[in-house]
Amino acid sequence: MKKILLTLLLISGFITAQMPDISSVWMNNSEPYLGTITAEKIPMKVKINISEQDKKNDQEYFVSGFSLVEKTNTKFEGKLKITKYKDAQKRSSIFGEYELAEEGTGKHSGILKGKFIYTFMWNKKTEKIENQFIEFIGNWKSYDGNLEYPTNWKNQ
Repeated sequence: MKKILLTLLLISGFITAQMPDISSVWMNNSEPYLGTITAEKIPMKVKINISEQDKKNDQEYFVSGFSLVEKTNTKFEGKLKITKYKDAQKRSSIFGEYELAEEGTGKHSGILKGKFIYTFMWNKKTEKIENQFIEFIGNWKSYDGNLEYPTNWKNQ
């Protein structure tokens, strides 16, 4: 009987465990992510200004900001979704997917979509995250479907 009770307590602990709110991580200390778009690797900046954890699904974050490619500055909003967490003694990783919809209807407006990885080290003495690295790898596709380019952007 005690074993069954202990098992039920452990299971309920896992079910009710909540992902900590790491929404500030995605804003990258108010710095833009730097990267490239297209096979020719045209410079690209992505800045996330707002990040909020979804209250109904703590594995998802609503974000908004803007992208800058050459002289085209475009606002976007979308979602980051955590799909896997790997805790390691030295370096932990969070894996996920993103989809960001740009404002506008022109041929240079579309959707950024792909996967991300966030790696970091936890300092037990200071109880703070150190050596953060965030990388987004995916594609940008125009709303009309005529243009599609690979993208890659990361924190600096």
